[in-house]
Parts: sequence; structure tokens; C-alpha cells
Amino acid sequence: MEKIVPRRLMPYFLLALLSALSLAVYLFASAHFYRLGFPLDDAWIHQTYARNLAEYGQWAFIPGQPSAGSTAPLWSVVLAAGYLLRLGPYLWTYLMGWAALASLAIAGMEVFRLLCPSRLRYAFWAGCFLVFEWHLVWAASSGMETLLIAFLALVCLGLLVSGKQNWLGIGLLIGASVWVRPDGLTLVGPALLVLLFSEVPWHTRLRHAALLGLGILLLVLPYLAFNRVLASAWMPNTFFAKQAEYAVQRQTPLWQRWMDQAALPLVGAGALLLPGFVLEIFFSSRSAFRRRQWGGLAGVAWFLGYLLLYALRLPATYQHGRYIMPAMPVYFMWSLAGMAAWIQPSAVQLWRRVLGRAWILATGLVLGSFWIIGARAYARDVAVIESEMVATARWVASNTEPGSLVAAHDIGALGYFGHRRLLDLAGLVSPEVIPFIRDETRLAAYLDSSQADFLVAFPGWYPNLAKRGHLIFTTGGVFSPAQGGENMSVYRWLPAP
Repeated sequence: MEKIVPRRLMPYFLLALLSALSLAVYLFASAHFYRLGFPLDDAWIHQTYARNLAEYGQWAFIPGQPSAGSTAPLWSVVLAAGYLLRLGPYLWTYLMGWAALASLAIAGMEVFRLLCPSRLRYAFWAGCFLVFEWHLVWAASSGMETLLIAFLALVCLGLLVSGKQNWLGIGLLIGASVWVRPDGLTLVGPALLVLLFSEVPWHTRLRHAALLGLGILLLVLPYLAFNRVLASAWMPNTFFAKQAEYAVQRQTPLWQRWMDQAALPLVGAGALLLPGFVLEIFFSSRSAFRRRQWGGLAGVAWFLGYLLLYALRLPATYQHGRYIMPAMPVYFMWSLAGMAAWIQPSAVQLWRRVLGRAWILATGLVLGSFWIIGARAYARDVAVIESEMVATARWVASNTEPGSLVAAHDIGALGYFGHRRLLDLAGLVSPEVIPFIRDETRLAAYLDSSQADFLVAFPGWYPNLAKRGHLIFTTGGVFSPAQGGENMSVYRWLPAP
């Protein structure tokens, strides 16, 4: 093998190979349980933008109607390449998911080396942890941009830990991450923290700050202009729509919302890493105040702040914590570094040797167990989307008139398979509904004034709107009810008399 792959490159090759294996198991579980697909309807939003970009050269969810409904323009562009290569929607997307998972694992290995240089022999295993951590494999096979933004965030924070910063490069990296998700702008915080406390003269710090700002602005200004041209707003429609839709959840006390977010990375082996995270906070604080190395503490601050941001603005925890998944690799790497720094296999004290080995063994066993549990969860999630959203979209395409206007909350699969005009009740491509996104009375008036022909929804999501329609189709799928959900239904909309 060494003749084929040089010894120094072997860890990278193995992590890429193991990433392919890990992802393949999840895809096999999905195909065996029901069929291949994606576990989120939002994945089909990206596919629709990508297909329309490749086929029509338009940035539009509905051909001929430019819109800013994609939170991740760069990810949609990446997917568009698959359509140009005739590999969309599945094969190319899964390949990009594998590339993202492998890149994340390799970046994690390198960041671990920076955080814990005294335990370099553990670095490869830290990368393996990311390969088999169930949240991350789920995200890799979800068709979403999650792991791409996670990779960019981990690389950016790793550069801050390294102490050898190219501030223009870091600024460009932050700017590029904003094109993947607006969350990338949060990386400005740790960058400024490291810059502010760096041990260089003030005039040098100002020059570095200028380079950082230049790199950010070179990519963020075009991003803002892109959204402004498409939607007359500086941010994508999703930025406002999601916050409006889940505004009621912000009535819960902030501390409880933050704890709910913080609990998500702990589902699985992350729970056993919590002591390691606490230890790494101590080690990073000591490095910051004794040796003026602020990168490790900046990573801690970013992770905790990221949780706070979502607790403040979008405290949703469904779908396995999909919104904070980009921050999970940072928690895992910092925790593993703290764990490795504490463990001493050759310690004089018997209790420390035994406890350290038991900690490693328990973490590995829980990691493997939840990798299997996660595969089952992924298969069920895909089955729900395929048997509800995709099945409904295909029915709409075959059983409604071509010029029909369809109102729906979940528009991903409908946009890709339905080929009908759409009113988006979630506000992603119909931003005019955002001010009354959960007001069914005003939504009904909106459907009337827009002359909607059909309503597609889960009955319990819009009970009053469902009463205004005549039921003409329901999926009859078994997977959603088995998980406590409903069957998606199609109603012929009956205008108010």
C-alpha cells in the first residue's frame, strides 16, 4: 500500500476511504428500508435551484421568477455542476456529501494536532470520530450544505489556533462561508478576539484588521448585492422566514432555549466528551493568559456563542438539531483535545490509567452504537420525505392542470417534481407572506386574492385552511404516522363566497 499511497498521506487516504464506507452504510440503510432519497424536503429546494441554473441559466426556484429562496447559493452552484455532468440529483449530491465528510475529518485531524500537540498519535482517531459521528454522517447524506459550512468554520478556527494567520485569507474564508450560510458571518467574532489580543504593535493589528476586513468585504458585498437584486433585501428570504415561523418558541426563557441547543451535540458519544470540553476550556484559558495563545479560547467562545445565537433567533431543535450541526465538529474536536490532554496511559496512579482507558473504550462503543442508530433514523427520515412530500409532488404533476396555482408549506419536492406555479406559505420564495406566516385567517385571504387552485399541506399544520378545501388526495404513507405524524393531503381550494 505504501507504494501506492505515500506513508505521510496514508491518514488522509484512510479517512477518505472510511468516510465513503460510513456514508455508504447510511445510503444502504435508506435503500433497504424504503428507497434512496433525502431526509429533508429542503434538500429538494437546493436541487431545484441547481437544476434551473444548469438548464435555464436562471437563479430561480420557479423558472422565469428569480428569487432569493436558497440559503446556500454556493451549495446550489456546486449541485448545479452535477446537472451539467448528468449526475443529478442523487449521485453527484452523495459524492459531494462524501467529499465534505472526508474534508471535515481531515480538517478535524489537523485541528486536533494544533490543539493538542503533545498527543499527535491520537490525531488520526480524532478524525475517525468525525467520520462515524452519527449527526455528521446524517448531514453528509442529507443533500444539504451543513458539512460544507462546518468544514469552513473548522478550518477558519484552526487557522486562528495555529498562530500563523494570513488575515486576508481568513477574511476571504469567512466571506466564502457566508455564501454557504449567513451563519458564516459569526466567524468574525473569534477572528477579532485573536486579533485584538495578539502580541504585536497596534499599528500591525490595525493593518491585520484591514486585511481581514478587506477579505470579508470582497465576498460579502457581492453576496449582499446578490440578495438585494433578487429580493430587495440584504439577506435571503429564508433568513427572515424561518425566524418569523418559529417566533412563538422565543417565548420560552432564554436559558432553557440555550440548554435545549446545548443538549443536541450530547445525543450520542458527545455526552461522554463533555468533561473533555470542560477540560479544554481550562487548558485554552491557561494558554491564552500565560502564553497569549487565544485561538483555542476563541473556538470555545464561537461554539457557545453559536448556540446562543440560535437560542435567541431560531430555537428549533427538530431534525436532530440540523441548524447547529455546523458547530458540532468544533465541540467534538475541542472536547477530544481536552480528553487526550488529560489521559495518561502510563500514569503512576492506577485509577488514572484505568479511568482513561475506560473513557476511551466507552466513547468508542457509544460512537459505534449511535452510528448504527443514526443509520436507522436516517432511513426513516428519508422514507417520510419520499412517501409524503415526493409522493404528493408526483401526484400533483400527474393529476392537476399544468397552469394550476398550488399553495404549500413544503415546496422542495413540489418545486422539483410538481412543475406547477407555487404559493409558498413558508415564505421562502413568496416573501410577502412572512408578516402573517402563522395567521391562518390572513393566509386564507391571501390564497383567495391570489386565486389559488390547490392547497397542499399536513392537515394538522393548517387545520383552518384544510377546512376551507375539498380533500382530493392523501398519500396513505405508513412512515409518517408511525412516527406520530400525518399524511400529506391535497385540497382543491374553495374561495370564500
